[in-house]
Amino acid sequence: MTTTRWGILGTGGIAATFASDLPLVPGAELAAVGSRTPEAAAAFAQRHGFARSHGSWAELAADPDVDVIYVATPHAFHHAAAMACLEGGKAVLCEKPMTLDRPSSARLISEASTRGLFLMEAMWMRCNPAVRRIQALIAEGAIGDVVTVHADFGIQGPFEATHRLRDPRLGGGALLDLGVYPLNLAHLILGDPATTHGWAHLTPEGVDETTGILLGYEAGAVAALTCSISGQSRNAAAITGTRGRIDLPPGFFVPRSFTLTRAGADPETFDVPFDGTGYQFEAIEVQRCLAEGLTESPLMPHRATLEIMALTDTIRSQIGVAYGERA
Repeated sequence: MTTTRWGILGTGGIAATFASDLPLVPGAELAAVGSRTPEAAAAFAQRHGFARSHGSWAELAADPDVDVIYVATPHAFHHAAAMACLEGGKAVLCEKPMTLDRPSSARLISEASTRGLFLMEAMWMRCNPAVRRIQALIAEGAIGDVVTVHADFGIQGPFEATHRLRDPRLGGGALLDLGVYPLNLAHLILGDPATTHGWAHLTPEGVDETTGILLGYEAGAVAALTCSISGQSRNAAAITGTRGRIDLPPGFFVPRSFTLTRAGADPETFDVPFDGTGYQFEAIEVQRCLAEGLTESPLMPHRATLEIMALTDTIRSQIGVAYGERA
């Protein structure tokens, strides 16, 4: 079995979760960690069993014994961090959203293409085995033609004004942290919409606190999506077709089961259990792509990243959110 030597750039909570799932990935080697301070990198490496630590992004990107780097910084630093890794000749799995807007994501994709390097946005939901099974069932016609997608993602607030989720300089707000999941589900099932309508209530700092999104499609389908950093919603989803419906339970973005209800039939529950948190599946997909010499994943292709980033740009323009200085 080929060994893939992983580096992680960043030492926060999502980096720790990803690191805890890496031992579940066959052939994954926990090679190195990079942070802006040697102390943080060393502590993370020791805690999670990585062989080496580096006190800068550049040192990690230059490590000759690293094959691919998982970028786990806050949103606002994704572009600079991923670019540093690509310039160091490394394949990159960049935490979602890839950047704060479509133009900067396009620059990363162009850089990776020019260098012939693998680059993937870490939308782990698309690699989840239950979600992939749902895709297959829909493709087989299990629920007929899809007519609606409903999804919500809300977390319990309130958050202090100093929290990153309320800081526009860090890409704060519900849209990029939470809304990208309902958007990705709708995009996965229905593709790029013909029309986009967004409405939001903003925080005093100028980021979206609660957002509603309505997407319309040429075939007649509609996606109704919500996200919020002010209240815990059900965090579930439903995909309805002309001959049935698929319900994803709370935690729809990392499902271990789902229910298929065909018209005129009793509901069927599909159990798709797995160990760990679920980040291992995107790591498995990265390693598969690297082994096959691919520069992008068919599960999270560059086109999907750019189309969804364009959607978030459109929604932000409609709701009046701009990333930069605090209001």
